[in-house]
Amino acid sequence: MNYSDAVSETWCHSAPDVSPCDYKKLVRYATLAASSHNTQPWIFKLEYNRIRVLPDLSRRCPAVDPDDHHLYASLGCATENLLIAAQAAGLKGHCRFDASTTGVQVDFEEAAAVKSALFDAIPVRQCSRSEYDGAPLTAKELEPLQDAGHGDGVSVLLMTSTEQKDLVTDYVSRGNEAQFADPAWAHEIQSWIRFSRKEALRSGDGLYGPAMGNPAVPRWLGSLAMKCTFSAKNQNKKDKQHIQSSSAIAVFYSEANNIPHWIEAGRCYQRLALRATALGLRTAFINQPVEVATLRPEFAYAIGIGDRRPDLVVRIGHGPEMPRSLRRPVENVIG
Repeated sequence: MNYSDAVSETWCHSAPDVSPCDYKKLVRYATLAASSHNTQPWIFKLEYNRIRVLPDLSRRCPAVDPDDHHLYASLGCATENLLIAAQAAGLKGHCRFDASTTGVQVDFEEAAAVKSALFDAIPVRQCSRSEYDGAPLTAKELEPLQDAGHGDGVSVLLMTSTEQKDLVTDYVSRGNEAQFADPAWAHEIQSWIRFSRKEALRSGDGLYGPAMGNPAVPRWLGSLAMKCTFSAKNQNKKDKQHIQSSSAIAVFYSEANNIPHWIEAGRCYQRLALRATALGLRTAFINQPVEVATLRPEFAYAIGIGDRRPDLVVRIGHGPEMPRSLRRPVENVIG
């Protein structure tokens, strides 16, 4: 299979339509959720009237995510897709955090099938790492985004002013300076980059070079190019352009700093990203201010959320579709 065929097979609705008894199709929709570095750190256990969404700790990123915050937020993203797909299949899902597994237990009951705009958006959503057009968002766009981004103990702050974008740019720049100075972080991110189509097809995960705006090249050439161009200075220039071209910056933040809230933050992000997609908008993470532990509390106070934990930072706007990443086969994520 070539890369374009793999993308078409991955990013599509199931055919025929998903049915209540086919949990594997529900899992496929769940795997189309966002995850840090596209690590897909999840395992799904299928039981009678139940799916468990469990952490796959073998896919941790200890340099960028030492407390596994992003890993558990990724579980929340997958859970939200799962619930939306189940609703389209005629199942109502009830989810709860299971402390014994640090995962999510989703129990199902039959209900009327509802194919929502969010369900339609699942195979369309992507992290679009590109410049946007900077056009202001209308009230008809901001209000549903605000509603989608709130959850149980999680809120979203939508920032649209030039001053707010300048503030975020400053913290992203400081985050880049800290991360690029860390050899373990640099090694970790390079290990998750899939420079070529062949690499991306073989692994089905990771950060595909063209999805980040780079050409598809062999690993040896990509690694050489990184040595020449991989710097905080270059990343800061790129991030500044991306942030200033965005229509809004969304910061998700939690009332408590624990795993259930991290999972809920992931659910809220995924719901907002799907709503943005349904509105014809693009989204992309700019998480540096929340990934650098020494910056995180300072960033929280700077944006006015006090001692709450800022979980995720996302830019929103109108922009082009980017090349797409892949997902691992469903069989590989069912435990």
